[in-house]
Amino acid sequence: MARYGLPSEKAFGVPVGVIKTLGKQLGTSHSLAAALWETGWYEARILTSFVEDPLLLTAAQMDRWANDFDNWGICGTLCFHLFDRTPLAWGRVDAWASRKEEFVKRAAFALLASLAWHDKAADDEVFAQRLPLIEVAAADERNFVKKGVSWALRGIVHRSRNPQAQAVTLAQRLTLNAKHA
Repeated sequence: MARYGLPSEKAFGVPVGVIKTLGKQLGTSHSLAAALWETGWYEARILTSFVEDPLLLTAAQMDRWANDFDNWGICGTLCFHLFDRTPLAWGRVDAWASRKEEFVKRAAFALLASLAWHDKAADDEVFAQRLPLIEVAAADERNFVKKGVSWALRGIVHRSRNPQAQAVTLAQRLTLNAKHA
């Protein structure tokens, strides 16, 4: 796990596929998800993304959990399998994009990428409106933030034609700026 930048001091080494299967067997439970999160164990926290009911999440709970993010695995899994399924997701993208903490900031862009892949009902304009967040965060030198920003930009490009042209233009501008830096 350490080779992939994942903490192993509070991990059992259970593969995510096994955890996902267990989550399906358990079904949704708001109280179980909260209890699992509080353990602090890597796999228990991953399991929360498969057993929590996204409609019962609160913004405060999402903020608390994001503040606990200490690696890309927890951050990405919760954004891709849980947070993007709550009506609060767009507000969290906006709130977290300017945060200083590495994995909270990454969560804004992992969540935006997840929404690009999963929220088929969202109007293209909501993605176009968040391109300035991507442009600002692209200057962040931290690797995990940069990867989240890149993931979000790629997700928007693949989404549809309307924000795609704007996203491609932004990607070209960022590439030019990086070459001249």
